[in-house]
Amino acid sequence: MVHSYYDYTPSQTAAAVFAALFSAAFSATFIQWIRYRAWVWLVMVVAASMESLGYIFRSISTRHTDNRGVFIAQFSLIILAPVLIAASCYVIFGRIVFHVIPAHSRTMKFLWVPPRFITLIFVFCDIVALFLQLVGAVIVSGTQPTDPDAKSKLSRGKDIAIAGLAVQLLCFGLFSIVAIRFNFISKQFNKEFEDKIGSVKGEKYFTVASSNRKLKKNWKALLRVVNIVCVLILIRSVYRVCDFALGKNGYLEQNEWPAYVFDAAPMLPCVMLFVYWHPGRYLPYLGFRLPKSAREN
Repeated sequence: MVHSYYDYTPSQTAAAVFAALFSAAFSATFIQWIRYRAWVWLVMVVAASMESLGYIFRSISTRHTDNRGVFIAQFSLIILAPVLIAASCYVIFGRIVFHVIPAHSRTMKFLWVPPRFITLIFVFCDIVALFLQLVGAVIVSGTQPTDPDAKSKLSRGKDIAIAGLAVQLLCFGLFSIVAIRFNFISKQFNKEFEDKIGSVKGEKYFTVASSNRKLKKNWKALLRVVNIVCVLILIRSVYRVCDFALGKNGYLEQNEWPAYVFDAAPMLPCVMLFVYWHPGRYLPYLGFRLPKSAREN
């Protein structure tokens, strides 16, 4: 008898549709990454490629439900990609802070986190969450019911994955509060920001003197996208915590539709929104290192 790694009959159509959508989103993300020379945005390029490959492998897996390697590949990629999407939010929020807030006001009291280490702190938490979820996902997806210690392996893998999701939820929850709060506390610097970029009333763009690039003034649109993506990732993370907590015999593992409604569907706009509101249209510094002049100005 052929053993299936799924507890239901997986839909090839659903997997293929999301594979096509994420592949389109990845292609647009990659092209813009080159176009805007937004090298720090590499983390989103990798995340989008993981989502695309994850659903490509899933569409293959639906036809070969007994293939362990393909099943582990699709499961791991889909589980881990949102961690990198979260890291993208950390990176962009840090750049927004340095773009908008003057140096004398970038304090921990004002932002609730050390401004110089905003990205590093949250990315470190992301790496811990990524590692734990990877280990847990590999153990869970690679365990067969016929294994002599299957029950022990599944329990251990589930606990490790939940620990990783808990770290992600805690850190990302804190980040979401900081990012949403920033919408309100940053208003006091509107005039100072307009003066800094030499803005003319009614103009939608300003020119960066060092590179002669034209950028959009409305950085708040980019911040709102970060806030929306935060909410979508939190929804997906809560779903995954419930999924692992309920285990292989839970409703979420016995039915396929929750995976598409609470994981695939929320993650797709996380990538697509940044295609339209790309950081390269709003932020002047998107290299791997923030210039000293940007940190001091």
